[in-house]
Amino acid sequence: MHIENVPFGVTDWAQVPRTEHAGETGVAWWRTLEIGNIRVRMVEYSAGYIADHWCSRGHVLLVLEGELVTELEDGSTHVLRAGESYQVADRTAPHRSRTKGGVKLFIVD
Repeated sequence: MHIENVPFGVTDWAQVPRTEHAGETGVAWWRTLEIGNIRVRMVEYSAGYIADHWCSRGHVLLVLEGELVTELEDGSTHVLRAGESYQVADRTAPHRSRTKGGVKLFIVD
């Protein structure tokens, strides 16, 4: 990731509008900022959420609350809990997310 044209800024996430995105099951709520060439998001998945697609976009993802299961297209799975993160480059490891009890994430891509 090469961050360009991003001035210093402070974000009050409670003031960023929330959008809803249906999963295969459950729902995701995103609070999104597009700044320069990056997207910064605070994301919550409802209990029982399963993504409806494989994602090939690169991310840096931090679990703030709950537990996230990330499945890679190669069949491997990774369980992340609060305080754990992952990073992946664009088009490197297609992945999808699910959660049993809900999760809150901070994502930069």
